[in-house]
Amino acid sequence: MISGQDFFFCGVGGSGMTPLALITKAKGGGVEGSDRALDQGRNLARFDYLRAQGVALHPQDGSGVTRAGQTLVVSAAIEETIPDVQSARRVGAPIVTRAELLSELFNAASVRVGVGGTSGKSTTTAMIGWILVQAGLDPTIVNGAEMKNFVDANTPFAAFRVGAGAPFVAELDESDGSIARFTPTVAVVNNISLDHKSMEELRQLFGDFAAKAARVVINLDNEDTAILAATIGASRRITFSLTDKKADLVAGPLDQAPDGIEFDVTGKGEATRVQLKVPGAHNAANALAAIGAALACGVSLDVAAKALASFTGIRRRLEVAGVAGGVTVIDDFGHNPDKITATLAALHPFPGRLLLMFQPHGYRPLQLMGEAFIDAFATSMAPDDILMMPEPVYFGGTTDRSVGSESVVAGVRARGRNAEALPDRAACGDRLIALARPGDRIVVMGARDDTLSVFAAELVERLAARAL
Repeated sequence: MISGQDFFFCGVGGSGMTPLALITKAKGGGVEGSDRALDQGRNLARFDYLRAQGVALHPQDGSGVTRAGQTLVVSAAIEETIPDVQSARRVGAPIVTRAELLSELFNAASVRVGVGGTSGKSTTTAMIGWILVQAGLDPTIVNGAEMKNFVDANTPFAAFRVGAGAPFVAELDESDGSIARFTPTVAVVNNISLDHKSMEELRQLFGDFAAKAARVVINLDNEDTAILAATIGASRRITFSLTDKKADLVAGPLDQAPDGIEFDVTGKGEATRVQLKVPGAHNAANALAAIGAALACGVSLDVAAKALASFTGIRRRLEVAGVAGGVTVIDDFGHNPDKITATLAALHPFPGRLLLMFQPHGYRPLQLMGEAFIDAFATSMAPDDILMMPEPVYFGGTTDRSVGSESVVAGVRARGRNAEALPDRAACGDRLIALARPGDRIVVMGARDDTLSVFAAELVERLAARAL
């Protein structure tokens, strides 16, 4: 299926493309690629790693697509203006989307665990993968984020794992509708809330996704997933909840700390203690989802819980970038209203004013979710917190840029919270350094821009220099 075929990945440095390219190579495929970030001199460590793995890299000018025997892999919609696409058309090379190739690999596995939902997918996918590894099932894992448990000197960008066992665990994407291509034996649905698509479209996508699975692990604490759960036969579903005692897996009282959370979990007459090294009630919910998926794969409750005790998390999920001058800098992936709300809820039980820098991941999300962003910040921020927003990340294209960050900031200010719109990220950095005082926590939030982590690290360096 893959062995012996040649593939060219357009956007090979992307968080979703890199793991798929390397799994394709591990399964015997020839892999080359291009990336606009490489041409622009960004994220060079990732491209050095890809070269070290034997991936030939080319400029994203079409020069790498030269023959009909290559299959061009593109991220989502096929944009005819991309030079690689134009070259593929010219030489007669077939074109597939990332989701088409991933679904081909996934659907061929004998045990298929698909993780869906608006929020929590990456963490839940990593938790499931780690449990199955610890249980000796040797899974293949494809994630959209780097899993700390699998990072080592040879794999610094561990968003994937190639295993020899039956399970294939994958984070699946609803934002482009590609989740419809996957046929899971175990479907995990964490939650359904507004993000890239309308609620009507999301309900249909997740309903169809759940209908195809032999077992469905589903959240009773989210209104839409609870409604979906009621349509699934009791023998096919494993429900979980932080509060609803009728769920198959129920968490006891949450014992929260700044760097973790503990709770009892009860399921099907058994009970055990879960100790997580990642904080927040949202991670307790992710853990319940992961335990449910593990149970569906034949792992016991006790084994799953013990495995989670050594789970170290996902990069850019409430990740402490450093502490300097009494100020903690946190790097976080929060980019939609649910994720932002979960991040602030995890931080607020503990001391320290929050200085938030939220970089939107595009202009379209502001148009679709502007009011939801306003509500998330205005509801979740404390009176002394301060929000700063630069304009959305933009790497080119024909996107409508008529709605910018000022629209969200104005709405948050109108709701009585402190918010500032600044022209760019550099201005936000200067403002954060000027405002920060001992005890504060700076939170860098946003997605689809790997340089946010560099920005967070630079803030730590500036704070340290200021403290000298």
